[in-house]
Amino acid sequence: MQEEPLSASRVVDLFSGGGGMSFGFHSHEAFKLVGAADVEVGKPSTGHGAIGCNATYEANMGVAPLQLDLGEVEPDELAVKILPDGLERSDILLACPPCTGFSRAVSRNYVEDDPRNSLVARVADFAAEFRPRVILMENVPQLINGNFRHHFAALRSKLNGLGYSTHAESYVLTRFGLPQQRERAFVIATERDLTIRSLDDLWRGWRIDAKATTVRRAIDYLPPVAAGETHPDDPNHTSTHLSGDSLERIKAMPHDGGSWPDLLGSPDTERHLIPSMRRAVSIGRPNAYRDVYGRMAWDRPAPTIKRECSHVGNGRYSHPVQDRQCTVRELAILQGFPRGYRFVGTSRKNLYRQIGDAVPPLISYQLAWLTNWILSDAKPDVEQLLLPGTHLRPSDLIRQRDDSPQLTLL
Repeated sequence: MQEEPLSASRVVDLFSGGGGMSFGFHSHEAFKLVGAADVEVGKPSTGHGAIGCNATYEANMGVAPLQLDLGEVEPDELAVKILPDGLERSDILLACPPCTGFSRAVSRNYVEDDPRNSLVARVADFAAEFRPRVILMENVPQLINGNFRHHFAALRSKLNGLGYSTHAESYVLTRFGLPQQRERAFVIATERDLTIRSLDDLWRGWRIDAKATTVRRAIDYLPPVAAGETHPDDPNHTSTHLSGDSLERIKAMPHDGGSWPDLLGSPDTERHLIPSMRRAVSIGRPNAYRDVYGRMAWDRPAPTIKRECSHVGNGRYSHPVQDRQCTVRELAILQGFPRGYRFVGTSRKNLYRQIGDAVPPLISYQLAWLTNWILSDAKPDVEQLLLPGTHLRPSDLIRQRDDSPQLTLL
């Protein structure tokens, strides 16, 4: 068992969003959040502050992020603004720049290099100013293996020049207990006097029972609500309002994993097809975009929860049996947030976006334990890796033989 530290390691979070990465460290006694920053952009067209994620961050962490564009502010200027008086450095730097420009879900990313991608290498400039002992970054796998991976190569080169060792690897996060098919890359950089370790090292010899990573296990216990309603005991157990054709289309979808191709074969159900669905059928591709308006399946992990997860027409975000979009609370739990996490704001659509953009706290808590192991050389017991308030239980842990390769530095 890990001994309680004499003093907490100080954490700064850049691109802090709704707090998904920070919350894992906030929940660990070895760390203290001392500052955060986020520009709060919902969409490029909406401007700064539109998504309102800083209020959610403050409500859960007790730290008010600065609303700043990290592509414009100078690192020394940020340090003055973000660090408490008398503090010259942070111990941990969390830096998860936007993933939109790397994601394969955005078709233009196959040919166009999004200007926001340059924020990846810019993290090294902040590292030079804040001088952390450990740096952590999360992004889509294309950060390290996609068409624009040169941004990561530039980051790695700069960090190496600053005296850091760097490791990057992609994982499907169901492996670590997330009830969602979400694949993400994690970058860990440490000062060279530290032993760099990975999530593979943290979980060596153990795995999570697959039965613990299903939609049923995560959200089946929540009380029912109708489309557009808010449960009186939980303001975040609220879903997008549906009516007319959209509501009738969802009612027609078979329960427990139904998709729009299931509507084919009967005039009563085919009348719910939208033009894009009919075009797909006409060209012989009835399985194209089958997640649109689809229902989640009880006994499988949820699909990847993306930032535009606020409507059933954007993906497989419908409840397995209730005729509605999954609520903010349901998607938050499927994204690894604890049950009591508060999402703040008047725009329900932006609350959904805060969830889709987030690093799952269920995973960031494991990263906090990993970081503490790197700093203290005290490996945690596997039971300690389970974030309180989530769906995981000690009985979900299964011991296994492990023949995985040792860590390779980049």
